Amino acid sequence: MKRVVPAPAASDGRQFADPAFSASVIAWQKRHGRHALPWQNTRDAYRIWLSEIMLQQTQVTAVIPYYLRFLQRFPDVQALEAAPSEDVMAHWSGLGYYTRARNLHRCARVVVEQHGGQFPADPEVLAQLPGIGRSTAAAIAAFAYGARAAILDGNVKRVFARVFGIDGYPGEKKVENALWLRAEALLPEEDIESYTQGLMDLGATICTRGRPACERCPLASRCIAFQTGRTAELPVRKPKKAVPEKYVAMLVVEHEGRVLLQQRPDSGIWGGLLSLPEAGSFTSLEGKVSDVPDLAEAALQQRLAAHGELASAERLPVVVHVFTHFRLHIIPYRVRLARQVPMAAQDGHIWLSTTSVAQAALPAPIKKLLLGIV
Repeated sequence: MKRVVPAPAASDGRQFADPAFSASVIAWQKRHGRHALPWQNTRDAYRIWLSEIMLQQTQVTAVIPYYLRFLQRFPDVQALEAAPSEDVMAHWSGLGYYTRARNLHRCARVVVEQHGGQFPADPEVLAQLPGIGRSTAAAIAAFAYGARAAILDGNVKRVFARVFGIDGYPGEKKVENALWLRAEALLPEEDIESYTQGLMDLGATICTRGRPACERCPLASRCIAFQTGRTAELPVRKPKKAVPEKYVAMLVVEHEGRVLLQQRPDSGIWGGLLSLPEAGSFTSLEGKVSDVPDLAEAALQQRLAAHGELASAERLPVVVHVFTHFRLHIIPYRVRLARQVPMAAQDGHIWLSTTSVAQAALPAPIKKLLLGIV
């Protein structure tokens, strides 16, 4: 008996195919989209990859100066691969989300060692490289090689959620899977570069999170959120959770024009960067920084015994830095030593000239704090 192959299920995404959608995006991008960003008008996969990693969770205006400085120091993947990690982190310092920088360096090594210094054209292979996920791989493949691959970053999720009236938080797996089905089904047969850039441009400049410019959107006539007055509701926001408050005492130890720094572990916040030595921390959902007791002189001297003899100490104003999942209250103590214990670097501690702080691989709030007092 002849085997009957069933027709594709509706859940495979084919029902979402709509050539008119991509045509509208492409036409709008060619006329109104962005065409002069530093990483555009090139097929150089290295430059495209670098920009896509920097643009993850970071706005274009913040990325541009970092991108240009980074390229000047590391003009190609071979130069990046050969560079010491401290140099890479120093050039990334201030851009945030430092795991991206560590993965960037790891990825450069893999590309050089396993791919002969050439980024793969296949988005599925690209997605396996350090720091490159499915959407970023598709963007690199589309812009560098003209590959027909779907992107789905935060901006595109917002565009799809509004245009198609998709309820549910886009970060939820079920909702995200449904969005991927649409992203794949809506891919055009041609002009993949303009289409991909167009989706990015729409999300970044028109279909913004707050006050979207619906009157200038090429998709307004088909946008369910616009037609039903739900642009403020969609996409559904992530369910709110109590934000933990973390408190940490940090020491600004000075002696003869130098400041004591310590390299942080590769994992965790500010991984691999230099920072200030810590002297105690705690986490609370309701605590107040005013409840944090002053460090006693004896405790400071004990903490600094390996580095020198305490001369004076003062508690400085609290510095607050907001991360994705918690709020960090830095309680800095400015400490001066009467005498320094001569030693080689131990436990990752180094003495850095205060004139070198601006160029050091420091987290942005730590660098700002130091530049304000040393």
